[in-house]
Amino acid sequence: MTIQDEIYIYNSLTRQKEKFVPLHAGFVSMYVCGPTVYSHSHIGHAKSYVSFDVIVKWLRHVGYKVRYVQNITDVGHLLGDDDGEDRILKTARIEQIPPMEVAQAYMRSYYEDMDALGVARPNIAPTAAGHIPEQIELIKMLIQKGHAYEVNGSVYFSVSSFEGYGKLSGRRNQADLEPGTRIQVNPEKRHPSDFALWKRADPTHLMQWNSPWGWGFPGWHIECSAMSMKYLGETIDIHGGGIDNQFPHHDCEIAQSESATGKPFVRYWIHNNLVTVKGQKMSKSLGNFVTIKDMLKQYAPAVLRFFILQSHYRSTLDFSDEALAAAKNGLQKLSETYNRLRHSPIGQATLDLDPYRRKFHAALNDDFNTPQAIALLFDLAREVNTTLSCGGFCEQDKSKLLDFFHTYARNILGILPEDKPIIAGDSAVFSKVMDLVLDIRNAARAKKDFATSDFIRDRLREAGIEVRDTKDGSTWRCI
Repeated sequence: MTIQDEIYIYNSLTRQKEKFVPLHAGFVSMYVCGPTVYSHSHIGHAKSYVSFDVIVKWLRHVGYKVRYVQNITDVGHLLGDDDGEDRILKTARIEQIPPMEVAQAYMRSYYEDMDALGVARPNIAPTAAGHIPEQIELIKMLIQKGHAYEVNGSVYFSVSSFEGYGKLSGRRNQADLEPGTRIQVNPEKRHPSDFALWKRADPTHLMQWNSPWGWGFPGWHIECSAMSMKYLGETIDIHGGGIDNQFPHHDCEIAQSESATGKPFVRYWIHNNLVTVKGQKMSKSLGNFVTIKDMLKQYAPAVLRFFILQSHYRSTLDFSDEALAAAKNGLQKLSETYNRLRHSPIGQATLDLDPYRRKFHAALNDDFNTPQAIALLFDLAREVNTTLSCGGFCEQDKSKLLDFFHTYARNILGILPEDKPIIAGDSAVFSKVMDLVLDIRNAARAKKDFATSDFIRDRLREAGIEVRDTKDGSTWRCI
């Protein structure tokens, strides 16, 4: 496919929208920070990975070959920046199981959730524990170049050695950071903002590896630099993650990567905003999170995607039962239009889809504006409903309309569930049968024979078909 779309991305590094031009024509290297697997994923994770799922799918749709790497953090993510208990070890202690069992169990849980939400698997999903040699080699390089130092078996990156430290988050003046503002100052550090590349481990620590500096484990930040450069090269096109990772995680990635290679690390930084609950960040540490698994017990996966994509990825998304219920109702209306179209008889009406297609492309090419794209689908749905009320579309345009919904609502946005089979045979025949059943029911209603009317409605629901009575007449859909 020839790439004709011009895509503009808000680059967190430059704080402005920029035309997207990959390093290599037709190919996109993309890295997104994956989860730390110590508990079940929550709605905040869903917002992040559904948002990046749409970005990847859109880039592929317009013709790019995308190599998508998303890591799994299974060691080194401490409760503090450089100190405190490893998150996975804490869960292992609480659940009284080995830390690797914790990591494997919650990694499977994460992929179960992503599969349920229709999030495509990354091309490569490296784990931190599986790339210890690469991290050690990168740390050795940083020491050799004077950007890192070893103290008592731990290795720290010297932020004063890298002039651009903090250029992503804007926290550039490290002298203004008072000792102890984020965590208790580690006396081993030359500067309070220096961060750990390698941490020594005491003999009882369950997750440790041998290194030139003794037994220990990697810091949290070094894994992403080592793994992204291994699989995508020293300079990558897109790096994504949550806005809460800008500082310190992504600033540290930039510092250690560019210090090691002398090259720009990332060309376009993309950050999704947070999910909030009554204005407060949803997070495991605050205890106000709702797991994806719990939500999928109440709502279909497409409803969660619809809820997430109604807000721009750079906007906050406030979670509430009322907001989810509204999303469910909104998606139901869109699905009803699609099902009505799907089972409509062939008529004579035509519809020019080119304006809708151009507007959809314009929306996603403008920093992946999913709310605008969804609004366009509703505009199309209104026009489809109006036309269907006056007769069906011609066979060719009906096919084009269905393909439009399949391509944009289902394959890219992921908000249109897969078609449920109705009956074997010709769906047009089934549609005619349903028209007859509704005619019989409407005749019963006209005679005020509500017992028969309700009987038909209830039996149809048992068969998986919902009948709705509106001011314009009765409609039906598969449920």
